[in-house]
Amino acid sequence: MKKVYIYLAEGFEEIEALAPADILRRAGAQVTLVSVSGHTTVTGARGVRVIADCTIDSAGDDADMIVLPGGYPGYENLAKCKELEQVIKNMLADGKTVAAICGAPAAVLGEKGFLKDRRAVCYPGMENKLFCKETPDSGVCVDKNIITAKSAGFAVDFALTLVEHLLGIEQKTEVSNGIVYHG
Repeated sequence: MKKVYIYLAEGFEEIEALAPADILRRAGAQVTLVSVSGHTTVTGARGVRVIADCTIDSAGDDADMIVLPGGYPGYENLAKCKELEQVIKNMLADGKTVAAICGAPAAVLGEKGFLKDRRAVCYPGMENKLFCKETPDSGVCVDKNIITAKSAGFAVDFALTLVEHLLGIEQKTEVSNGIVYHG
């Protein structure tokens, strides 16, 4: 079973974390919500409290994919987490998938140099912080093992892209049909 860790920081965008969690679980992935806040209860940007499965210090290093939601100040709090920065370095060094949406591609990946020579998208207006080679005109961008998306409005498209990348087009189609998605 493929493993996905979704990292949550105080102020995360709820739909950008929970839509991928839901859709990846529907597809058969083992999804673990990981708090970078030092405690398992994490409050989103809209006040929704989520209980993570574990904190970053007790999370394993066996994920096939990690997901970084945006939201303000969530993406700033993710960017401040040194442990997460090391997780990202390890994932990319191992050729595993790193996915980020909204402000996270810019603040967590771009400003740390992870997008050099890559294509990526992010929340409109933050493109100057991507420090990437190209910003395509699309809601979701796949560049090898880095997947980025613009905003909460693309959360379902982003999640379905993650399913296709991790588990294949058949699983994506099955989940799309199951949720009656017509994006």
